[in-house]
Amino acid sequence: MKCYCVVNFREPLQEMNQPTPTPQGTQVLLKVRAAGVCHSDIHLWEGGYDLGQGRTLSLKDRGVSLPLTMGHETVGAVVAAGPEASGLSDSRNYLVYPWIGCGKCPSCVSGMENHCSAPACLGVHRAGGYADHIVVPHPKYLIDIGDLDPAQIAPYACSGLTTYSALKKIGADIYREHPVVIFGAGGLGLMSLTLIKALGGAGAIVVDIDPAKRQAALDAGALAAIDGAAPDAAQQIIKAAGGKPVQAAIDLVGAPATTSLAFDFLTKGGKLIIVGLFGGASSWPIALIPMKAMSIIGSYVGNLTELQELMELVRTGKVPPMPVHRHALAEADSVLSALRAGKVVGRAVLTVD
Repeated sequence: MKCYCVVNFREPLQEMNQPTPTPQGTQVLLKVRAAGVCHSDIHLWEGGYDLGQGRTLSLKDRGVSLPLTMGHETVGAVVAAGPEASGLSDSRNYLVYPWIGCGKCPSCVSGMENHCSAPACLGVHRAGGYADHIVVPHPKYLIDIGDLDPAQIAPYACSGLTTYSALKKIGADIYREHPVVIFGAGGLGLMSLTLIKALGGAGAIVVDIDPAKRQAALDAGALAAIDGAAPDAAQQIIKAAGGKPVQAAIDLVGAPATTSLAFDFLTKGGKLIIVGLFGGASSWPIALIPMKAMSIIGSYVGNLTELQELMELVRTGKVPPMPVHRHALAEADSVLSALRAGKVVGRAVLTVD
């Protein structure tokens, strides 16, 4: 099978030809139909995360080995299954849940595989969707998408799931009554706008330093789009919220500047959900965290149940089709480069004929 791999960190992806796997046990072999190119893939390509103060989290030290076929937003059609795999239909298209754990620890047993400390995630620890085939370890990780467009559905495995899980951490009692502030108007930010509307939310105020992305957010229905670099950004956000206390924010960037700004405008008892992995170190005054009674919550993708819930919303038409930019699988490296350069508005998806 053909795949596009990270052979050395920070070097161009390389096309490789590998034997097409024969599924064993409960494994399922899918022919890839669509694979989303996600911002998280940039960190994988770089080989680590910036922890601030000169420290880096090395992915080699976290069990990521090369060559790596990235791609954790994948839709594929079943072509073969191991003797212990059942309940699937040949040639049907399935969305793959990629955030797979060890299956044995307390997190996995409780249904929170995305919190597993010994993960085996597809596109991170195991081969992912930047290929013409992918192996999934068990049918339970496959969600039938019926006649839905694979390219539009693939990003729900990460961008959709991540934002859906973050909104659940805020809680319907908040997002239905108060505008939520969203940092970042890329693919995840636009997805957040869509889901807030689908869930009956009060809307969102989007913060981004890129004028084109701010306009994209307004076009997608944002209540306001504010330049986070403006000296009075906090005051603009509060004004956009009708002058009322801001209850919650989702930071899809995860940088010192965004978390600091959120700390400034959130009201006492507010919630900050940090999703983004840009990196760096926080400079919050520690005493003000209890004084403001703030909840600062890290949110890492979501669990399988949440993805199933999200896909039910999609199937029923409550979530409109996602706008995506389609590219051939052979363009994997150039698309990843464009994403690194900030030139992708919305979601980029690799498609396989």
